[in-house]
Amino acid sequence: MIRYSDGIFLKETKALGTTTEGFERSIRKSRYEKYVLRLYVTGMSPRSLNAIENIRRICKENLEGRYELEIIDIYQKPGYARKDEIIAAPTLVKKLPLPLRKFIGDLSNRERILVGLDLAPRM
Repeated sequence: MIRYSDGIFLKETKALGTTTEGFERSIRKSRYEKYVLRLYVTGMSPRSLNAIENIRRICKENLEGRYELEIIDIYQKPGYARKDEIIAAPTLVKKLPLPLRKFIGDLSNRERILVGLDLAPRM
């Protein structure tokens, strides 16, 4: 197996080598993968409310039917924040598909979030 930096695996066979077809299949598959997201917020602060609104909009418009979003108030559940090594809030953690990624802030930079979630091409 060959692993590329974006987490896509390709099989290598002796007869065919690494195929473009396999690579394209992997990319198509990633478009339909389920996303597991966790948003850490601090109560009902304005930045937390903005982050909640922004990620819900992004999910509805780009991941309809294939995402799980968990919103965690670190005041209520500080153990979760320690486990995921959260140092600031709001923070969005993309657990799946791999690689794990973290976004700090109110998620208002939509293009940056889409690229980070692999929903838009990198510029």
